[in-house]
Amino acid sequence: MATVYLIPNYLAENAKETIPAYILTAMADCQVIFAENERTVRRFLKSMDPSFPIDIYEWHTIHKAEQEVMSDFCDRLKAKKNIAIVSEAGCPGVADPGQLLVEAAQKMNVTVKPLVGPSSILLALMASGLNGQSFEFLGYLPIDNGERIKKIKELESSSQKNQSTKIFIETPYRNNQLLDGLLQHCQPGTKICIGKNITGTDESIVTRTVSAWKKEKPELHKVPVIFLLQA
Repeated sequence: MATVYLIPNYLAENAKETIPAYILTAMADCQVIFAENERTVRRFLKSMDPSFPIDIYEWHTIHKAEQEVMSDFCDRLKAKKNIAIVSEAGCPGVADPGQLLVEAAQKMNVTVKPLVGPSSILLALMASGLNGQSFEFLGYLPIDNGERIKKIKELESSSQKNQSTKIFIETPYRNNQLLDGLLQHCQPGTKICIGKNITGTDESIVTRTVSAWKKEKPELHKVPVIFLLQA
């Protein structure tokens, strides 16, 4: 019976210590790699072990092509080949490609083994001081300004009603616009956590009220950021 290993990648390239050594043992048990970004994953594996034999694997790229490679994925499982699904950063299937392949593996009754690694969602939540018993990850908010404002207000209302934490992300070059929207349209007492470059040397995870952030607004342009909100 084939096995699918879900291989985490570091969030910051200078944070190799966040990846357990046992992922190399799992990789050695695989014959095929489905990578979010082949070039990034090759560099990642070589950084973990310069002697790692990356060229012995059959490689498939899944970024923006996850559905297209599905038949190849299923064929390899039917051939009883062990497969590694590797993220570009963080954990496969969690705000990253991989979920559709894992769903297919589950339908085929194949063993799926998730391996421990850094998740910006959980690390930010852990450090935020916001509600870790009731939380929701929403991915990206709408790009359209009107729709984004509407969504922000909905999230704040839902958070207040359910006493829950809302977690979301944005494309790095639109971080400042999203922060502006939060500060303009949320109540002064609503708490906003900004997790910036998590696991990096300049990591910052800070929770303040909207009114406090307005007095000292950070620069977030082109920086990996995750946002958390609790009303």
